[in-house]
Amino acid sequence: MDIPTWSEVILSSLQNLWYGFASFIPTLIGAIITLIIGFIFSSFFGTLIEKIFDAIKLDSLLMKLELAPYFERAGLKLRGARFLGRLTYWFILIGFLLAASDQLQLSAFSGFLGEVLRYIPNVLIAALIMLATFVAAHFVRGIVRASVKSARLHGANFLGSLTWWAIIIFGILTTLIQLNIAESVLQSVITGFIAMLALAGGLAFGLGGKEYAAHLVNKLRDHTETRA
Repeated sequence: MDIPTWSEVILSSLQNLWYGFASFIPTLIGAIITLIIGFIFSSFFGTLIEKIFDAIKLDSLLMKLELAPYFERAGLKLRGARFLGRLTYWFILIGFLLAASDQLQLSAFSGFLGEVLRYIPNVLIAALIMLATFVAAHFVRGIVRASVKSARLHGANFLGSLTWWAIIIFGILTTLIQLNIAESVLQSVITGFIAMLALAGGLAFGLGGKEYAAHLVNKLRDHTETRA
């Protein structure tokens, strides 16, 4: 039985390493080509979506909804078309990254990219929910203000702002639930808030309105006995 020398062992190891590297090169080249195509497609469609929404003047619509001041306070610029364009860009690019990762058999990274890819539609739906919320809040606030003013009552601006904030808060909570951000905590907060309002209303009526409630009951009773 021949015992291989140390030079033969080293040569065999280097040959196996070279064969493994040589077989990996086509896969690596294919992954690089996939990434290049992904960058081209994502840039093209991201720019296309941004130009489409610029053409329909989405930012002008958002300006009319009076959203710009809230973004400016946070040091941000309101650019809805840019947001949708970048969202499209990253959605397509992550899809190609996932394909390249599968080619390289990076299973852990592929699983992470798959989760990100499945989460991006939630971001789009959340953005649409907030947009619909602001549209509804702006529309209902105008109706409330006009109705109160036409009835010649006071507090038209206050009631309009109260309605606006009520709809906005509801929309924010719905958006957070859509994004799966502490859903159980948010549901507990909403339930607790409603229970607090009910309890506060009951206590306020019980402590401050019990005399008036007794007056109404006595009046109803007298009216019923008179008819009888």
